[in-house]
Amino acid sequence: MTKRYCFGLDLKDDPALIAEYERYHRAVWPEILASIKAAGIVQLDIYRVANRLFMIMETDESFSFEAKAAADAANEKVQEWELLMWKYQQAIPGGASGEKWRRMELLFSL
Repeated sequence: MTKRYCFGLDLKDDPALIAEYERYHRAVWPEILASIKAAGIVQLDIYRVANRLFMIMETDESFSFEAKAAADAANEKVQEWELLMWKYQQAIPGGASGEKWRRMELLFSL
């Protein structure tokens, strides 16, 4: 049985940076894709409107936020990707310092 999580993040409000960010996401590095799958993430979609991003992540029963964070911290390529992506991203107001993707709360489900 899968679990679904949703997250929000803003991009810097610069059309050139947003276009670059989208180019990177049309060809995500294979090491990043491998790390996502290895964590138990079975589906991951990112949507954009203006400079706001919305991510839907579906995971299998093996997924753990703590294990994913530890694996990412130990993975040099993931750290390189995250540092590069931070060039384009900015935290949603109200988050903790350095917090990137903020987990969203489900308000309605049909």
